[in-house]
Amino acid sequence: MSATTAGSAGYAPAGAKLGRAEWVGFMAMVFGMFMAILDIQIVAASISEIQAGLAASPDEASWIQTSYLIAEIVMIPLSGMLSRLLSTRVLFTLSALGFTISSLACAFATTLPVMILFRALQGFLGGAMIPTVFATSFLLFRGPQRVRMSVVIGLTATLAPTIGPTLGGWLTQMFSWHWLFLINVPVGLAVAAVVWSTLDIDKPDRSLFSRFDWWGLGFMAAFLGSVEYVMEEGPRWDWLADHTVAVFALVAAISGVGFFWRAFTRRDPIVELRAFGNRNFAIGSLFSFTVGIGLYGAVYLIPLFLARVRGYDSLQIGEVMFITGLCMFLAAPIAGRLARVLDLRVMLAFGLLLFGVSVLMTGRLTAQHSFTELAVPLGLRGFAMMFVMLPVNQVALGTLPPSMLKNASGLYNLTRNLGGAVGLALINTLVQDRGFLHRVQLGEQVSWARPGAVDFLDTMTGAMAQRMSNADAEMAALRRVYGVVQREALVLAYNDVLFLMSLLFFCAIPLVFLLRKPGGAGGGAEAH
Repeated sequence: MSATTAGSAGYAPAGAKLGRAEWVGFMAMVFGMFMAILDIQIVAASISEIQAGLAASPDEASWIQTSYLIAEIVMIPLSGMLSRLLSTRVLFTLSALGFTISSLACAFATTLPVMILFRALQGFLGGAMIPTVFATSFLLFRGPQRVRMSVVIGLTATLAPTIGPTLGGWLTQMFSWHWLFLINVPVGLAVAAVVWSTLDIDKPDRSLFSRFDWWGLGFMAAFLGSVEYVMEEGPRWDWLADHTVAVFALVAAISGVGFFWRAFTRRDPIVELRAFGNRNFAIGSLFSFTVGIGLYGAVYLIPLFLARVRGYDSLQIGEVMFITGLCMFLAAPIAGRLARVLDLRVMLAFGLLLFGVSVLMTGRLTAQHSFTELAVPLGLRGFAMMFVMLPVNQVALGTLPPSMLKNASGLYNLTRNLGGAVGLALINTLVQDRGFLHRVQLGEQVSWARPGAVDFLDTMTGAMAQRMSNADAEMAALRRVYGVVQREALVLAYNDVLFLMSLLFFCAIPLVFLLRKPGGAGGGAEAH
């Protein structure tokens, strides 16, 4: 065991200096987390190319994403128990290797069922990397070092989904969609090898296996998997009006009762929920849920606008979104320095306000918006994200005792993923409902009783009549007008959703005053 170990607790005591090997090992873990988060958006950007390669329909191809998300969301809270059972070193190494092997299998998949199977394995086996990194950072680092590591982790967690469309579009256009998965192979092997050879910060507790709650695991998998399915597929199939969605909603309700019953009555539950008794952790997890809505919602909505309204391909979308990632890099050292001297609650309130303002500025979209109009609000959002992620990580996890960190880290990351799932479901539902309302309202303005609409239609008909018959020209002009109405209704619906998203962040600001002041000069309170 390395010098970082402190007795049976397996964490670095305050003031302990880490050797070069431990630093290299931890940064390898961060890179592995980056790879796992990146793989969601990198595939989402090129889903149509994968769909064509596997001869799948759009509805079937959506399972390439859904299977990964369902499996990952089951593993994230389970990682705390597995980390104590196997040790951090063993769990992370197995997770990285499993993710790598599954990625290789995805690259060589030739049918949709095979792809879905290995995407699910990829999400499940790789899902432990994300919460394990959060827990390890709080076990190894204290004070200013913890702040610096929180900056690195926050930058990684937010940058990965932001640059995913850019990297995914580039790889697909330059090579093929197979390289979306092949790129993970050398990186995953290197990460696994480095972590195994450099980090040994705790010992496994094999006695947990004899007390392992298999019923709790089954209930949790059914509950979280069903919730994720309902959130993913509900907007597309009109929620409970669809039989399959209704069945999964019922499964989620029944298994949820079973899961919480086991969690509160077992001596060693599969997921320890006592961390929510800590006020900072409970409120911090609520902020994490809100951040999940904003992070995944904004990364989803703006590329959707650029693709459906502006007709951009995945590479062009990535070029527009790149400004957000660039501003995150620029904001990271500023946020890190301020975290050492500012009350983290003040910093968090400022970040939430700035994020809300940036989303509100984005919500003035028109059909002509491009990089020029989007650069400032998207850049401001990237800047704001660092002022949210760093303090919220500190206030949520920084006051917990080391014995609770592993389970708490899984729960904390779960809330962010659930926020993303709920956010995307609400976004799709609102876009559909508000889009329909705006189409009706705009359609009332485009009628034969409106001279302006009639003049526009006559002008379009006259222009098209030079290339086709009068009857065909009139029909083509009507289709063109209908297309304009559809487009403008969609833009207005996107603006409505962005306004509501900004309102969510503004409403979250007062919750900051319910937090206890973290100690350690912005470094998070020492665990005790």
